[in-house]
Amino acid sequence: MSNILSQRWLLNRRHFLRGVGATVALPLLDCMKPLRAFAAETAKPRRAVFVYIPNGVNVLTWQITKAGRDYELSVPMRSLNKHRANLTPISGLHHPGGVGTAHVCADLWLTGAKLSQEGGAYRNSVSCDQLIAEVTAKHTRFSSLELSVSGGTGQPGNATTLSWSRDGVPLPAEDNPRNVFNRLFGEEPGGVEVRRRRLNRRHSVLDVVLDDARALRRELGGEDRTKLDEYLTAVREVEVRTERLDAWLNVPKPKLEPSVTGHFQREISKAQAGEYYRTMYDLIVLALRTDMTRVITYMSGTEGNGLAIPEIGITQTRHELSHHNGDPEIMARLSKSDRFITEQFSYFLDQLTAVRDGDESLLDRTMVLFGSGMSYGHSHGNANLPTILAGGRALGFKHGQHLDYNLPKIKAYDLANSGAHYGICGKPVDDQAHLSNLLLTLLQKMEVNSEKFVDSLGPVSELI
Repeated sequence: MSNILSQRWLLNRRHFLRGVGATVALPLLDCMKPLRAFAAETAKPRRAVFVYIPNGVNVLTWQITKAGRDYELSVPMRSLNKHRANLTPISGLHHPGGVGTAHVCADLWLTGAKLSQEGGAYRNSVSCDQLIAEVTAKHTRFSSLELSVSGGTGQPGNATTLSWSRDGVPLPAEDNPRNVFNRLFGEEPGGVEVRRRRLNRRHSVLDVVLDDARALRRELGGEDRTKLDEYLTAVREVEVRTERLDAWLNVPKPKLEPSVTGHFQREISKAQAGEYYRTMYDLIVLALRTDMTRVITYMSGTEGNGLAIPEIGITQTRHELSHHNGDPEIMARLSKSDRFITEQFSYFLDQLTAVRDGDESLLDRTMVLFGSGMSYGHSHGNANLPTILAGGRALGFKHGQHLDYNLPKIKAYDLANSGAHYGICGKPVDDQAHLSNLLLTLLQKMEVNSEKFVDSLGPVSELI
C-alpha cells in the first residue's frame, strides 16, 4: 500500500475535466440558461479567473517604482496601459507559509498552506477558487474549470493545477483546447440516453472501487489508512462530478456559430506559444460568456514547464531563464518573456472588455487575479510576489492605483543595483502584507461567507 498516494494522483489524471470554452460566440441568452438558474439566481453573475505565471519575473525590470495613482507601468507591463482604469498592480505581498520554499510555491498560491514534502507528510488545503465555486456552482453546468499548460495534476510539490478540494486533493487540469471545447460544448453520438448509460456505468465502477477500498481500510495501519483516505477522496471527487453531469443531461448546451467551433477544432502546438496562449484565453472567455462556469484557474506555465517562445527568439524554457545566475543576456530574455506573457494577458483583458454583459462588459463582472507564487526565480525568492488584480468593477473593486507595501518601509527602489532584489524578494518587507488578505477580499466579493482565509489579517480596504 506504499504507492496508494501515487495511485491517487494517477486516478486524478485519468478522470480529469476535459472541458472549457472560447472567444467569439453567442452571448448568454435567456434560452441558454437552465430553468434552475432562473429560480436560484436573483443577481447578475459574479465570475472569477486566476492566471498563474511560473518561476516569478525579472524583478529588476518588472518592479513599478512609484505607488499611488500617478505610477508608471514598467516596460514588461506596458501592454496593460490601455486597461489601467481596470487594474491594480500590487507589490510586497507574500504567503508566510511560502517564504523559503522552492517550486512548491505554485501548489500554495491559492491555498496559502504551509506545505511539507518530507517523509510523505505533504498535504495541501482548499484553494480559494473552490470556495468560490461552492457558491456559484448552483448556477452553472460546470462548478469550475481547471486549465494548465500541462494536463493532469502533476505530483506533490510540483503540481500542474492551481485548484485543490476541501480535502486538499488536487483537481486535474486540461491543456488541450480542442478537448476542453468538446467537453464543454460537444454532443456525444446517441444523445441523452447514451450519455446516461455511460454515466450509470461510471457510477457502478465507482461503487465497486469504494466498496473494495473500504473493506481494505480495516486491514491497514494508521499511515496507510491516511494514504487510502486521500485516494478515496479523489474517487469521491469523480463521483460528485459524475452526479453533476447526470443532473444536467436534459439541459441543452449552447449552440455556437460554425466559425467558433472551427476555431477550437484546430490542433494548436505549444511550440506556437502566442497562438496557444490566446486560444486558451479565447476558451476562457467563451466559457464565461455562455455561463458554463463562473470559476476558472489557468496555469500559463508550471514551475517545471514554462513554454519556450520561439516566435520571439526564446528557445529556453521559463525555468531555465529564471536560473540565469546573473547573466545579463539571459536576464534580458527573461524580461522579454515577462513582456510576452503580459501581452497575452492584455489580449485576454481585451476580449473580456469587448464582450457585453447587459449594460456592462464581461470584465466588469469578472475579477481576474494574475500573478505568481515566486518573485525572483534564480534565488527562489517568495516575497514581493508579482500580482495584478483586474476587472470586477461591478463587483465593487476600485482600480487605478499601484498598491505598494514595500515603499513605506524602504522609501525607494534601488533597481540599478543588481543585488537589489534580495532585499525585497528574499524576505517580506512588510510582515503584515499577506497574499491571503487579497484572497480574502476576493472571496468576500464573490459572496463567500468568510471573515478569514488561512493566515489573513483582514481584507484589502484600498480595493473596495
